[in-house]
Amino acid sequence: MDAARLLTLTSCFSYPIQSPSSRPLSRLSGAFRSPRQCAPFQAGRRRNQCLACAAETLVAGSQREEGSSHALRGEKGVEGGDLKSWLHAQGLPPCKVVLKERPSHDGKHRPIRYIAASEDLEAGDVAFSVPNSLVVTLDRVLGNETIAELLTTNKLSELACLALYLMYEKKQGKKSFWYPFIRELDRQRGRGQLAVESPLLWSETELAYLNGSSTRAEVLERDEGIKREYNELDTVWFMAGSLFQQYPFDIPTEAFPFKIFKEAFVAVQSCVVHLQKVSLARRFALVPLGPPLLAYKSNCKAMLTAVNDAVQLVVDRPYKAGEPIVVWCGPQPNSRLLLNYGFVDEDNPYDRIVVEASLNTEDPQYQEKRMVAQRNGKLAVQVFHVYVGREKEAISEMLPYMRLGYVSDPAEMHSVISSQGPICPVSPCMERAVLDQLVGYFEARLAGYPTTLSEDEDMLRDGHLNPKKRVAVQLVKLEKKMLHACLQAVFELINQLPDHTVSPCPAPFAPQLK
Repeated sequence: MDAARLLTLTSCFSYPIQSPSSRPLSRLSGAFRSPRQCAPFQAGRRRNQCLACAAETLVAGSQREEGSSHALRGEKGVEGGDLKSWLHAQGLPPCKVVLKERPSHDGKHRPIRYIAASEDLEAGDVAFSVPNSLVVTLDRVLGNETIAELLTTNKLSELACLALYLMYEKKQGKKSFWYPFIRELDRQRGRGQLAVESPLLWSETELAYLNGSSTRAEVLERDEGIKREYNELDTVWFMAGSLFQQYPFDIPTEAFPFKIFKEAFVAVQSCVVHLQKVSLARRFALVPLGPPLLAYKSNCKAMLTAVNDAVQLVVDRPYKAGEPIVVWCGPQPNSRLLLNYGFVDEDNPYDRIVVEASLNTEDPQYQEKRMVAQRNGKLAVQVFHVYVGREKEAISEMLPYMRLGYVSDPAEMHSVISSQGPICPVSPCMERAVLDQLVGYFEARLAGYPTTLSEDEDMLRDGHLNPKKRVAVQLVKLEKKMLHACLQAVFELINQLPDHTVSPCPAPFAPQLK
C-alpha cells in the first residue's frame, strides 16, 4: 500500500590542470606513506606553521588587494589582473561575455564582478566554452581518479579536497598556474551577487538575524561538519604522497589553522559547479567564468554542462548586451541558497520549510502504528516538506499520519492493521484534536521569531538595511508566509467540521511535532 493509499484509507476521517611546469599531485605508488617515511618534513613543521599563519587566506587575503576600481577591458596579461585576458592566453576560445562590476555595500571592499553578455544573445546561444585544461576538478588535482573517488567515499568531501588544493596553490603566489583565478576568488571573498558571504562566516551578532529559523541550526551543523573534515585533512597527506613533494609545506592541519581552511571551504562552496553525466571524480568543478561571477536564479534553466573537452554555458533566454547572465542553481530551498551562496530568491519555486512528525514511543501501540506507517510509505520519524504555494497539499499529507497517531482503542488499531480499505473512522473530537495540535504547532513556530511578518516587510523597505540583515529578513519573511499559509489551511479544515461545539479528545500519546 503506497502513500496515496494511506490518504484513501483515511479519507473517511474527513593535479592541477596540466600546465607545462606542473604535474599530478598524487600517484598510487606513494599513496600510503607512514609518518616515519615522511620524516624529512617533520623538521620544518614549526617554520611552516609560522609561514602559514603569515600567509593570506583564500578569502581574507583579498583585503590586502582592496583598492580603487580599475577598467577590466584595458588590462593585459597576468600582471594586469584581468581573469578573462589570462583565460584567453591559456586557450579560452572567443566568447560572448564580458566581466563587469557593481559597487559593494562596504567601501573597504572592491566592487562585485559579474558576467554579462558582450553582445545581444538569443536562447540557445553558447555564451562561453571553457576547456577542461582550465577547469579544476578532483581527478586533475590528485592526478588519479581512483584516489580521488577513494578520498571522497567516506570522510572527505570534494569541497574539502578542492579547498586544500587551492590553499596550497595560493602559497605558491604568482608561481602558481592558477594565480589569476585564485586572485579573482579572493577578490570576490566568497560573496554572492548580493555582496553577502555565507552565514558560515557571520559573527554571532549577525547569526542572531536568523533567530527563529531552523537555518541557524543548519549553519551550526554545517560548521561542525567542516570541523570534522578539517580533522581528516591529513588523510590527503598520507594518500596523495607526491602532494608534498611539489609543495614545500607541512601536513594540512599544521600548515593551515582551521579558520583559514573554513574561509577557503566557504569560498569553494560558493563557486563550485555540480556537473552532470561525468565521473564521480569530475562531478564537482571550479570553472573560471562560472559562479560566483555568474549569478544564480531558481527559475532559470541554463546550466554549465560538460561537453566533450570543455564546460560550456548555453543561455536559456535572450539577453541584451551588458545584461547579467544567470544560471540555474538547482532545486534548492532558500535556506540552502543562503548557506551556500549568500542570497535568497524571492521567486524560488523550490522554497520549503520542514515539519518533522514522529509517533510517540511511549504509546503501547507504537510498534503496530510504526508497521502501519511503513506499510504506507512513512517512517516512525517522518519529515514532511512544505513547499511554497503547496501548503494545503502538505497539510493533507500530514493528516493521515497524525490521525494514525491518535488511534487509542485496541480494537480500532486491530481494524487498521487488518484493513485493506478506508475503514479508519475518526470521531469528531479526535479530528478536532488533530487540527488543534497542528494550529498550536504552527503558531508556536511563528512565535519563535523575534519579529512579525509585517515588521519584516517594513524593514525590507529600508534602502539602507545592512545586506546580511536584508537577506536574513528575506529568508524569515518567506518562512513565515509559508507558516501562515499552513495555518490558514488548517483553519479552513476546522471551519468545515460539522459541529464546532465538540471539544478535542484527550490524547496522551499524540504524535510529536518539531
